[in-house]
Amino acid sequence: MSFKCGLVGLPNVGKSTIFNNLTNSTVSADNFPFCTIKPNIGRITVSDSRLNVISKLVNSNRIIPTYIELVDIAGLVKGAYKGEGLGNKFLNCIRQTDLVIHVVRGFKNNEIVHIHGQVNPIEDIEIINLELILSDLEICKNRIKKLQKSHLLNKNTLDMEIKILYRCLDFLKKNKFLKLLNLTQEEINVISYLKFITLKPMMYIVNMSKNANNNACLKKVYKLSKQDNSNVLLVYMDVINNNYIRNSEKRVLNSCELNLDESGLSAIPNSGYALLNLKTFFTVGKKEVRAWTTTSDIEIYKSVKCIHTDLSKGFIRAQVIAYSDFIKYEGEKNVKKFGKMRMEGKNYYINDGDIINVLYKV
Repeated sequence: MSFKCGLVGLPNVGKSTIFNNLTNSTVSADNFPFCTIKPNIGRITVSDSRLNVISKLVNSNRIIPTYIELVDIAGLVKGAYKGEGLGNKFLNCIRQTDLVIHVVRGFKNNEIVHIHGQVNPIEDIEIINLELILSDLEICKNRIKKLQKSHLLNKNTLDMEIKILYRCLDFLKKNKFLKLLNLTQEEINVISYLKFITLKPMMYIVNMSKNANNNACLKKVYKLSKQDNSNVLLVYMDVINNNYIRNSEKRVLNSCELNLDESGLSAIPNSGYALLNLKTFFTVGKKEVRAWTTTSDIEIYKSVKCIHTDLSKGFIRAQVIAYSDFIKYEGEKNVKKFGKMRMEGKNYYINDGDIINVLYKV
């Protein structure tokens, strides 16, 4: 099961540099707008200390962490929703992701061109967010028109969808993200195929200068993030040399004072994992200990499809051990001895940390 996070923002804010450092890639990150045209895709691992603990207990040969896909999307500009700067193409790339990672430029460097001539993080955020809203607005209006002309759909379904879309339209016209509309899960499911960008969870990554006084800027970004229910992370990137300046956040500011969620590149995958409400489960053996990713809202027989489709198709039942029990009783043998292994059917919902062995027949 793959989950995609899209790096978005204005040109020359450090998206490709962040992408390279997180995915160990070498995509071009040159100092000019639209250096990235086609989206670059890579994987970032989600660190989990439980893997090492389990591995030591069973003396496995290798450890395989779970991951999230990261998509480096070309910089957006004003008018992107109307197609400016290949905007429609780039916005469509964002629609295919599960989480929006909005990279904001907070550093000043005369060698790196700012597309609007000056560094203003709040103004930059508002430009991008407005483009996302206007793009969703166009999708919403066009879909309403199409549904009104359609006579092929079930009337009840049609009426429900139009009603939801009109609510969305009114909200978007107020320049607000749809994730703040308090739609029910049922309503979200009805319109999910439209892949509204402003329904997706978002985090802001503020790319700062290591020697500047950044607190005032960060406080403004944090205040704005609370208005659209987003997270804020902080990184320091040497954009020219395509490097992450490690540990510098400790020297520059007090993250707790600013109520930032975390700082540094290492926080990005874990924060994304949390924002998407993902869960980790494990398969354990001498050959390998491996982490897998699932969501909170699907049954176990669907979750294990990420291991192999046969496990999902031929699912009979699963042996399930809670991570805490596996550690407490020092492995599967004692877990069974003390009756802590459970047999679960296909409608069981995985808990974070479950250790699973699927019994199946195809």
